[in-house]
Amino acid sequence: KPPPLPLPPAQEEFSFLPLVHDIIKCMDKDSQDVHQVLNELKNKFQEMRKLISSMPGIGVSPEQQQQQLQNLREQVRTKNELLQKYKSLCMFEIPKE
Repeated sequence: KPPPLPLPPAQEEFSFLPLVHDIIKCMDKDSQDVHQVLNELKNKFQEMRKLISSMPGIGVSPEQQQQQLQNLREQVRTKNELLQKYKSLCMFEIPKE
C-alpha cells in the first residue's frame, strides 16, 4: 500500500504570477527589493519541483501509466459485474423503515 499523500498546499501557493508582478514593479521602480523577490520566486520553484517529484507515478512511463489505468478499469468492471451478480442472487427484500 502506498504511503498517504501529503495534503496539497492552498491554491494560492501554486501561483507564481504575484511574485512575477512584484518583480516587474520592483524593476520599474529600480528598487533593491528585486533580489529578495527573485529569491522568493526561486524558492517557490524549488518547492514545486520537490512537490512534483514526490507525486506518485511521476517516474512511470506513459505506457506504464496506461497499463495501470487499464488494470484499474478492468478491476472496476469485474467488481461491478460481481456486484450485479450478488444483487441478482439476493431473493429477499430489505424492509424500509
